[in-house]
Amino acid sequence: MVEDGKWADAEKAKNAGNDHFKENNYAKALAAYTLAIELSEGDDDDGLDSLDGLQEKNPSIQIYYANRAFCHIKMESYGSALTDSTKAIEAKPEFPKGWYRRGTAFLALGRAKDALKDFTQLCKLIPQDKDAREKLKSCQKQVQAAKFAMAIGSEFTKPVSETLDLDKMTVESTYAGPVYASGKITLEFCKELMQWQKDEKTLAKKYAYEIVFDMIALLKSSTTLVDIEVPDDGEFTVCGDVHGQYYDLLNIWEINGMPSVRNPYLFNGDFVDRGSFSVEVIIILFAWKLLYPKAMNLSRGNHETRNMNKLYGFEGEVAKKYDEELYQLFCEAFCLLPLCHVIAEKIFVVHGGLFSTDNVTLDSIRRVNREQEPPDEGLMTEMLWSDPQAGRGRVPSKRGVGVAFGQDVTENFLKTNDLKMVIRSHEMKEEGYEVEHGGQLVTVFSAPNYCDQMGNKGAFIRLDGKTLTPKYTSFSAVPHPNVRAMQYANPMLGQLFGM
Repeated sequence: MVEDGKWADAEKAKNAGNDHFKENNYAKALAAYTLAIELSEGDDDDGLDSLDGLQEKNPSIQIYYANRAFCHIKMESYGSALTDSTKAIEAKPEFPKGWYRRGTAFLALGRAKDALKDFTQLCKLIPQDKDAREKLKSCQKQVQAAKFAMAIGSEFTKPVSETLDLDKMTVESTYAGPVYASGKITLEFCKELMQWQKDEKTLAKKYAYEIVFDMIALLKSSTTLVDIEVPDDGEFTVCGDVHGQYYDLLNIWEINGMPSVRNPYLFNGDFVDRGSFSVEVIIILFAWKLLYPKAMNLSRGNHETRNMNKLYGFEGEVAKKYDEELYQLFCEAFCLLPLCHVIAEKIFVVHGGLFSTDNVTLDSIRRVNREQEPPDEGLMTEMLWSDPQAGRGRVPSKRGVGVAFGQDVTENFLKTNDLKMVIRSHEMKEEGYEVEHGGQLVTVFSAPNYCDQMGNKGAFIRLDGKTLTPKYTSFSAVPHPNVRAMQYANPMLGQLFGM
């Protein structure tokens, strides 16, 4: 048996990885599976077998690759998950979990056609497996829905904002919640809305539509890159991903104060998806933006996009709480959100990260067309998806989209544009933030106990206007109503990629 023979140490490492995985400690699990793989590659002392092409490998190595792929999926490193699951398939083509993991990674990247091929092969291997058949059926529906949407859509299709007649919408006589008056939003309305939603009550449909309509009108006057001024005697707060965690968002304002002209904020993308109170999050953020257009700043994240919303819950949540047309209206607003901000001419704030080429200027960023879904590559996609890495230079992103960039890339960008620091989000951090690249780049993430299971803290950054010195505040998750994360996600992802 593997446990008792030549590969016992590899099996021991794999079992340790499984224990870490059960405790949701995916980083330690990843390290343990990596050790199991390294111990399984075969390393004969004389090297003769390897010269003859007969180097022995652990017959269980496909399990280790599939397990590590599962870790990558949990950590949202979908590009790395594709690599490992492909290696599992190559090691043993008849191993079902290799195909399952790769299909799941493809699906998470919005590549439904590729996922369909892998789930089809999975069902050939285990035709009686109910879960495999359900995954295949769900994937087939998604591919067909995409084909149908493409068939009926065209460049001449008018956006929802140009076809809806809000005057025909009415508010039920029994509604007793906050009343929105277009163009006349007040502080009292925002406070009442915060409490109304906290009490698990839904804003009237007509008012929700009006808020998004007004946001679209406001955002049309915005730009791809927004410059923010902070007076010497002022302060400014930057928050990272919120991901539909409404009660943790309210806690930020409890700790740091509600938005105001004297207490301005920038929320750096990924307001929605995963958490199951995304509707409440985006409506209150839009309301504050309408009240204080310059004191509430919103930047687009990679989850303010159609392909992510379809998978990770926002589309389903809006349809459940309101209707599909309101979701389409949100999509229009998302395409108008700025992609980045520059604070006091010195701090560049972007959701994802930097670029695949050097010497990118702020002026070239200003020229990026933001009014679209992200393309497969280019500056827009890199701003939404890229991540920093510990080394230098660039490597393909572990996510499968964007690029991983080193300290030299950050230094080049800052020097090219006479900037001091990069603030970005996009990655969970144990303390809610992490300073990297010699102090010139910081990640801030504001969703504590991410997806109700990661155990991390959230954080926000407060900058003083005179020196722009960052002050970091970490905070823990607060209780929320008994609605699980991913409640509205695609069923194939809702159980966080099980099997």
